[in-house]
Amino acid sequence: MGKNGGFWHFYISHPLRYYFGVFRVKKISDLFAYIEKKYYLCTFFGKMEEKELIFQAFASGSSGNCYYLGTKEQGILIDAGISARTIHKDLQAIGLDFRNILGVLITHDHADHIRAVGTLGEKVMLPIYSTVEIHGGIDRNYGVREKLRTSRRYFQKGVEWTLGDFTINTFGISHDSTDCVGYVIDIYGQRFMIATDCGCINDEMEAYIRTANHIVIEANHDEQMLLNGPYPTYLKERILSDRGHQSNDVCGEVLARNWHDGIRNIWLCHLSLENNDPKVAYETVAEHLLNIGIVPREDVNLQVLERTEPSQLTYL
Repeated sequence: MGKNGGFWHFYISHPLRYYFGVFRVKKISDLFAYIEKKYYLCTFFGKMEEKELIFQAFASGSSGNCYYLGTKEQGILIDAGISARTIHKDLQAIGLDFRNILGVLITHDHADHIRAVGTLGEKVMLPIYSTVEIHGGIDRNYGVREKLRTSRRYFQKGVEWTLGDFTINTFGISHDSTDCVGYVIDIYGQRFMIATDCGCINDEMEAYIRTANHIVIEANHDEQMLLNGPYPTYLKERILSDRGHQSNDVCGEVLARNWHDGIRNIWLCHLSLENNDPKVAYETVAEHLLNIGIVPREDVNLQVLERTEPSQLTYL
């Protein structure tokens, strides 16, 4: 072990060298985080087994939302607002199939988040997880032609539950749907969080940001673009209300206010086509982070998710 150029270099002796090799970290605590998130002990002869997590957004916006979180063996989908055929194609592009999916977690019952739940639940036979209220909203949504019968699964908001290796917590989000939840997912020593369609920030959401390593968070609109844009007044008021959507500025403010050194990835989601621009969203949030001394691309991976195409595959 030695320090060089501000980094600690670790040379791990046999037999662990075979599994860890030589790497460098800025802080001693990062060494333990690295080991915890990358490797887990197997009981068989004490061998180390690598569990590498991946994340990809298949689509993120008012036209449809769907996200994959897991490994190359199994994982979960969050929302299913694009066609089942497209989801299948996107899974196959990263070497997966529907048989690798443990279940589908739904944030709320608007069409751009549930379009394919009927097909996934009743034809593909994937379990569909959400609250009683959200499932009720799905039943009433005319956009879901195949109604859920055998595939619906319920959880209680705020009560921890597990799905395979995933430990899942949920929190409420203010939005003009039947109900709306954010997800906090712990797996292999890492914490992933998604908060989309946020009308206003709440204490529970902020508390989870302060513990998350990987955050998907809404940056729906630039307020001036919205106010000066083509939307009718009633729609502008709905978006700006406490049950509407989160602006770029509010997104940047809440991230800066709750920043901690454990944050590794931030993905800006659900951008409006008419009232936002990827460059504007990125620069607005980046400015808030720079104001507290956090440099995107150096201190954190900050990305804007594509609206209608798969995002870059990220290894966590």
